[in-house]
Order: sequence, then C-alpha cells, then structure tokens
Amino acid sequence: MPSAQHQPAAPEISAEGYKKSLSRRHVQMIAIGGAIGVGLFMGSGGRLASTGPALVLSYLVAGALAYLLMRALGELIMYRQTSGSFVSYAAELFGPKGAFVSGWMYVLNWIMTGIAELIAIGLYFQYFFPNVPVTVSAFCALLLLVAINLFSAKAFAEFEFWAACIKVAAILLFLAVGTYMVVTNAQVGEHTASVANLFIGDENGEGGMFPRGFFVSILVLNSVIFAYNAIELVGIAAGEMEHPEKEVPSAIRAVVVRILVFYVGSVSLLAMVLPWNEYESGVSPFVTVFEKMGLGWVGSVMNLVVITAALSSCNSGLYSIGRILRTMSGNGHAPQWLSRMNKHFVPSAGIITVGVVYLAGVILNIWLGDSFAFDLALNTASIGVLFTWASIFGCQLMLRKKKGAVSSLLMPGSPMTGWIGLISLLVITVLISFDTLTGESGEVFPVGLYTIATIPLFAVLLWVGWRFARRHARSSIDF
Repeated sequence: MPSAQHQPAAPEISAEGYKKSLSRRHVQMIAIGGAIGVGLFMGSGGRLASTGPALVLSYLVAGALAYLLMRALGELIMYRQTSGSFVSYAAELFGPKGAFVSGWMYVLNWIMTGIAELIAIGLYFQYFFPNVPVTVSAFCALLLLVAINLFSAKAFAEFEFWAACIKVAAILLFLAVGTYMVVTNAQVGEHTASVANLFIGDENGEGGMFPRGFFVSILVLNSVIFAYNAIELVGIAAGEMEHPEKEVPSAIRAVVVRILVFYVGSVSLLAMVLPWNEYESGVSPFVTVFEKMGLGWVGSVMNLVVITAALSSCNSGLYSIGRILRTMSGNGHAPQWLSRMNKHFVPSAGIITVGVVYLAGVILNIWLGDSFAFDLALNTASIGVLFTWASIFGCQLMLRKKKGAVSSLLMPGSPMTGWIGLISLLVITVLISFDTLTGESGEVFPVGLYTIATIPLFAVLLWVGWRFARRHARSSIDF
C-alpha cells in the first residue's frame, strides 16, 4: 500500500463544484486565442473591401473599447472568481432580474455565434472537399467539440491552447512576411507593397484613407466589435483556474496589448500589402495575399487556420454557455436539470443542451440557405455581444458604487471610463440600424434595421420569461 506522501493529491474543487485544473499556459492562450477568430481571418477581407484603409482606425477604436472592457472585467474577477462570471456579478449587484437578462442575452450571443461558426466550418471544409454537404461537416465538427467539452475542462483548455497556438503562429508569420514585403516594396501580383496603399482612393482615385466616407468607417464598428467577441471568456474560466489571483491580472494586462498587435497590426499590413479594393467578401484576406504572390499552397494552409479558428470559437461557446446555464439554473433562472454535472466536473446537461440547439441551427441552415443563415446568425449575435459588454461595464460601475475599491485590480479612470464604455456601446447599437447587405444579384437588404427590430422581440421574450422565472429566482448561487 503506497504511503501517504506518495498518494496523488486530491483535485481542488471550487465552491461551485468545478475542478480547478486550468494552468497558466491554458489561461494565457484562452485569453489570447478567444478573441482571434473568424472575424480576423475571414471577416476583415470583406470589411476592407467595403470600408477601405479606414478599417485600421475602426479596429483601433474597438481595441480601445476592448481594453476598457477587460479592465472592467479584471476588477470584477479579482473581487470574486466564479464560473458564473458577469451573470453572478449581475445577480449580486443588480438583483435577480439583472442576472436573468444578462444570462439569457449571453446565451443568445453564443448560440447564434456557435451556429454561424458551424456553418462557416462547413463552408470552409468545402474548399478541400467540395462534394461534402455543409451540414455533414458541421455536424461532425459539433460531435467532436461536444465530446471534448464533456470529457473535462482541461480537455477544453488543451484544445483551446493548441488552436490558439496555430492561430497566433499564423498571424506572427504573416506579420513577419507582411512587414518584410512593405519594407522592401515587394511585388504582390500587379501591385507593390507600400505604405502608400493606405491612401489609395476608390476607382476614381478619390477618397484616400476614407474611400467610402468617414461615416462608413464608423458604421463598421458593429462588426469589428463582434470580431473581438470571446475576450470575456477569461472571466468564466477564472472559476476553474489553479491560481486565479496570479493568472488573471497577467492575462488581462497581456491580452489587450497582444490583441491590438495582432488585429491592428494584421489589418494595417493587409491594407499596405495590397490596395483595399483587391480584397473581397467571403474570401480570407490572407489567402488573397498569398495567392497574389503565387503561393496558392499557403492559401490552403490559411484555410485550415480559418477552420481551426471557427472550431475554437464554437468550442468556447459550448464551454461558456454550459457554465452560464448552470449558474442560471442555480439562480432559478433556467430549468433545474441544467445544473447537473458529470463525473468529470463539467456541466454536462448544459453542454448537451447547447449541442442540441446548435444542431437545430445547422439543420435550419438547409432550409434558409448557407449564406443567409450565416448572416442572420451573425447579425443577431451582435446584439448579444453588445449587451454582454454593457453588462460587464454596468457591473463594474455598480461594484465601485456599492463597495468601493475592493478589488486588487482596479479599472483605471473609473467611473468615467465605465460610462465611456457604456455610451460607446449605445452609439454602436444605434449605428447598427444603418447597416446594409448587398446580395449576389446586387439588391441591397437593410440588414441593420432587421437586426434592430429583434430588440423589441427579445425584450418581450425576456419579459415573458421573467414572469415565469421570478417565483424561483435567487440573487446568489446556491447549488
């Protein structure tokens, strides 16, 4: 019989019943990789084509807002670590109704995002296997991700770690190659890589950095903000970190700088390597660059990176919603059976439920059509993203108002910076109504108006839901 000193240490279990198994490397890469997804690898090409070089400024503004968000979240996390994240903070600081609204809007965000990512995986997979239906490859990807999340939090973290490594390596490679091409004024197809490409106008040579006008560069902030979606994931992961008091401040401080370098740096180089009107919607701008250089095989590699980014994003959705649903169940805001966990200390009921909803969304894709379903899911998710960010800013402001500077990681310039964040999100929400989408035949759809029109619908659904849930609602977690 082995002696006591050779007995394996029992896993540390949090007050919420989660196994604290996420190490420093997991936390750092979850924080970095969570916000580097399809929005950069795929979406930035279409945004460059519709906005021009001014997109760089849009990413910079959104990056500044993301910095304020992460500092607000950091103050909340260091006040109290919980896998319920801002939903738990909303329950404590705003009461049961605040937690109910915050939780379900976050669920909406990630459900629609996950469906969009699964559809994207199916579309990208057709680059290699054109005869495989989008629904089939999306379903296989979903099965893989559900299995990973059901196995353990560490399995999720390991997948995210290696996915983040692939994404970061791809961006660092492009940053190095792109910088070299711009410095040496390398020939890229029929064009020359140069800083001067930032100031090339439209087809008439007019417009400079704002070929579509200044207002368009402001309108695009909605989709740019969506590209930063998932940076809040570190808050949910805090409840399963081995040493959150050490890892969170480091991750918060590092992630913003690195995201700004990756996003702003990459988009700036894309706009300098080729004129902005060489990019097109639906095609990865990185693939465009390497194909113009005659390196088509690199384009194939980049498509694999895009698939990895989409898998990573959907994986994050399963992880986060599973835990948020369990928190909401404990608060009486969701069915009690969603609080069930398996022997691996993961909220299996929530994860499986989300997987079923994702599957329904993928099946619905057959009826709506690939492109329309993707755009519909993405635009609906943007409302959830904006509300989630607003919840975090609101919780930080209320924490400071009710309890003062009680956290070990304070948001600089509070409360002014918190109000700047909230007002900025409100302005972006209003701007969504001006957003349009051009179809293949040239017709213009007022997709922004349709998106804004969903807000009253969500408000009614939340009101009805609250009428049923308030009898069982609690303001604190109690499993």
